[in-house]
Amino acid sequence: MNTILRNSVVSVAGLFVAGGVVAAPAVAAQAASPVDGGAREVRVQYEAQPNFFYCGPAATRIALTAQGKAPSQDEVADKLGTTEAGTDSAEETTRVLNEVTGGSEYETTAIGADAARPEHVAKLKADVREAVDDDRAVVANIMGTATDVDGVAHSYEGGHYLTVTGYRDGGDTVKIADPYFEGQEYWMDLEVVADWTAKRGYSS
Repeated sequence: MNTILRNSVVSVAGLFVAGGVVAAPAVAAQAASPVDGGAREVRVQYEAQPNFFYCGPAATRIALTAQGKAPSQDEVADKLGTTEAGTDSAEETTRVLNEVTGGSEYETTAIGADAARPEHVAKLKADVREAVDDDRAVVANIMGTATDVDGVAHSYEGGHYLTVTGYRDGGDTVKIADPYFEGQEYWMDLEVVADWTAKRGYSS
């Protein structure tokens, strides 16, 4: 298991701009559906974060619902140690995912580079496929701007947490459940997600 330095991965989702539209946090719930053609998705209960610093609790809660666990975001935030400064690192999301599910399936992976190298991309692909095939979602700690397959830019320069809930194209494209505002789900190239996660880490 790789170690992530706590002081290097504090995440707080700042103001979000996508396609020129400024969005504010909201709360909603929905379930993902399975997809065909060899792709896989886990069923989750989506719920947006209620404030600017609850991305960690919200993303972790979305992942937990894939395994039938539905604590409140406040309960998850308490376990994560989330404050207005955010959630410290993917080490915390891994710890809480294992604690709430009563297992040890989740591990933390750090990329620790300015950009993901081919071996990082390959590992993320394998980890996402393994988790989703096991009916688990992945929680990623990301930073910066990335563009989804529809050409929409998602910008979190201060850092953010989101949930990977599925894959298609053999794992080259992944589905993101982004908790920053209501109903924000999109598909993104895996290599883009790997770069987005560089310098931080993920729980899978």
